Amino acid sequence: MTRMVYCARLKQQAEALKEPPHPGPLGQRIYDHVSREGWQQWLEQLHMLMNEHRLNTSDAEHMKLIEQHMESFFFKPEAS
Repeated sequence: MTRMVYCARLKQQAEALKEPPHPGPLGQRIYDHVSREGWQQWLEQLHMLMNEHRLNTSDAEHMKLIEQHMESFFFKPEAS
């Protein structure tokens, strides 16, 4: 049976990820609260972010910036 989550990004029940997509507490939080579709949206956003800012995932400072954007993308309340 497929695991379902209430997706923080989509604001609805959706099919969950099969495993944490990122290491550490942030990865676990995403696993617990983000759907596969929501994660796919992030990957598209990440692609644009990396190209725009010329980020490299092997650079620790760049990873901190990516994680900040990731957390904001999924969990920051939208302005009304």
